[in-house]
Amino acid sequence: MHSRKSFHQAVVALFAVLSFTVFSSAANRVSGANATLDIEPGARSAALGSATMAVDGDYLGLMSNPYQLSNVDYAWASFSHTEYYEDTKYDFASAVIPLGVGQGLGVSFSRFGADDIPYIKEGEPLPEGSDYNTLSIADWVFSVTFGRRLTERLDLGVGFHGLYREMDQTGYGFRGDAGLRYRVLDDFYVSGLLKGWTSSAATWESGEFEYSSPEFYLAASYGIGVPYLYGKLNLYWQGAGLFHQEARDLDFETDKDRGARIWEDPLDWLSGGRGGIEFAFDFGLSLRAGLSSFTTFQSVTAGAGLTVAKFVKIDYAFESHPVLSPVHRISVSVSPYLFSHNPKPENSRASSEPSKVLTEEPENEDSYDEMERVPEETMNAQEHSDEAVQQAPTAAPAQAPSQPAPIVETDDEILE
Repeated sequence: MHSRKSFHQAVVALFAVLSFTVFSSAANRVSGANATLDIEPGARSAALGSATMAVDGDYLGLMSNPYQLSNVDYAWASFSHTEYYEDTKYDFASAVIPLGVGQGLGVSFSRFGADDIPYIKEGEPLPEGSDYNTLSIADWVFSVTFGRRLTERLDLGVGFHGLYREMDQTGYGFRGDAGLRYRVLDDFYVSGLLKGWTSSAATWESGEFEYSSPEFYLAASYGIGVPYLYGKLNLYWQGAGLFHQEARDLDFETDKDRGARIWEDPLDWLSGGRGGIEFAFDFGLSLRAGLSSFTTFQSVTAGAGLTVAKFVKIDYAFESHPVLSPVHRISVSVSPYLFSHNPKPENSRASSEPSKVLTEEPENEDSYDEMERVPEETMNAQEHSDEAVQQAPTAAPAQAPSQPAPIVETDDEILE
């Protein structure tokens, strides 16, 4: 009976999301419906101020960065664990799979909640000692994301996220995202994400329906090689929401006047962004720092990452907070393919052009013919030269100085 009831609630939630425009008049517009979907799971992105939209290669940030799947070359499995105040925990797991050249699929699963919370039912007496009832509250999230390269410079990413909530009453939520990333230069990218293009909706066991309007974000990243320090410097930036104030209202800002939209106050919109800086050494060590909100320098983030034997990545992040206690985050990524295989040759645009001339084989048979024709013509020329040398002695030799011709007597002369 309970399973049939749960199934019925799931159908109602899906119908409510798909029919959002019809039932919007009866729904409650709120700030941050399904806010669990916006929690930063990856330690790398968290150490960079949670500018996840701009960070490439962090497969724990698929909910904010689906278009990075267009660059996935190997299968990766990633895990992260975060402990907040009051024993609240956030566990996240994801897996990415390449689907050929220029496209990939990602799935993720997470739980955010707290356990062993004591509670007393209304009307019950206060328990003595440790004899009390406990409960758990949690949000369970399942996501599917897909990324594809549309052109040499443009990447597309889409994601769909479902949420199940356990509290004093159960609830279901849903959200769809879509984003694009454009490569302006070799290591300069600009990206945009429309978060909640299906609306971010949630329905509760009581029958209440909540939703949040779509929001659009911009992000950028830039990388520059530093050969003298044997590494690369990367810069990341992610802006605040363009359309509504709700994305800013959820931040830990002490000034309530902040949160203006870009056309109302462009400088305030810029200050509501976040960003980070990363230096990645060639031997696998990365050092990171950032700000999760430009409006306050009390939102400092920092961390480090280490790549072990090419197939294991370990990341750590520290996040300060102006009000709450600091947060420590750890994540691990493992590639089964790289565990038993060597990395594939680099196919980046910057390195492929020079190596193509020196190391790559010809792409078609015509190239082989051209390569063979040169030595063949050279050999033919050499053969002609050898023949000329061999025929030189048999040809008419240079004549010696003129001498008198020898006198030969014939038989007629002797008879006479």
